[in-house]
Amino acid sequence: MEIVERAVAGPWEGVRCGPVGGGAAGVVVLSGSSGRVERARARVLAAAGFEVLAFRWFGGPGQPPGVCEVPLETFTAAVDLLRADGVRRVGFLGTSKGAEASLLTAVHDPRVDAVVALAPTAVVWCNVGPGADGADRPFRSCWTWRGRPLPFVPMDETWTAAEPEGAPQAIRGWYERSERTFAGALPAAAIPVEETRAELLLVAGGADAMWPSLPFAERLRDRRRPGAAGTSAAPVRLVTDPEAGHRVVFPGESPLPPSPVHDHGGSPAADARLGAAAWPHVLEVLGGGLPHPAGGGARPPLG
Repeated sequence: MEIVERAVAGPWEGVRCGPVGGGAAGVVVLSGSSGRVERARARVLAAAGFEVLAFRWFGGPGQPPGVCEVPLETFTAAVDLLRADGVRRVGFLGTSKGAEASLLTAVHDPRVDAVVALAPTAVVWCNVGPGADGADRPFRSCWTWRGRPLPFVPMDETWTAAEPEGAPQAIRGWYERSERTFAGALPAAAIPVEETRAELLLVAGGADAMWPSLPFAERLRDRRRPGAAGTSAAPVRLVTDPEAGHRVVFPGESPLPPSPVHDHGGSPAADARLGAAAWPHVLEVLGGGLPHPAGGGARPPLG
């Protein structure tokens, strides 16, 4: 499919991609704590028929330099933009901290129709990096809504990595220990996905070495089970692979090079296998049955 791509200069640095002639369903694509603009992923989704907006949500002009007290209004403004352009269905696709932002945006903005959360968390965590004041301690929430910080879980700074100095670190155990240390903070910091009307697709690898995204995803799914208190009618689906790590690779994407700082777990083969298994569900959840530019009709439901 032929796509049109253009740079976005304001209010954020980013890119807009979409099929020639436009698409009825739009997707906001958010990276994790790398802070990069997900241009390659935006192109893959645009080639599948979506209007895509990918942008830098921290570290840019007028933004916190780290993931620290980032206003969720940053993301609701992206919904404003897509809706103003005539998009009929708005979805979010976020990875890791971007998944955290996507889920929280859906909780607070009823215009979000769908969320694809890759390697998600079930709770709000403390800041990763400095805030607008340049300080990264004391710990603060990653997010604010209407000027108020959301409740969060701090990190237990007594934890130490098992890897030798200079080797990529697997920090999953840090998050697991922090949940045990600050168990009293978990209820208030839980992401209340039962309160959103958005359809949810959760994608997590069992060998994630960054944080326990599969147990997190299972907790999110359980909050949306039919009959659970306060649960919305919107569906939830979990796709997983026991050998995949923190980085999901969709068909048409290239694996990212290994990080010199963090061990993400998994393997290129397993990460791609999880991405391939999730991909048809990604299309279904984000598309919502709207006409598909490539095929001229609604996507068939998946079993």
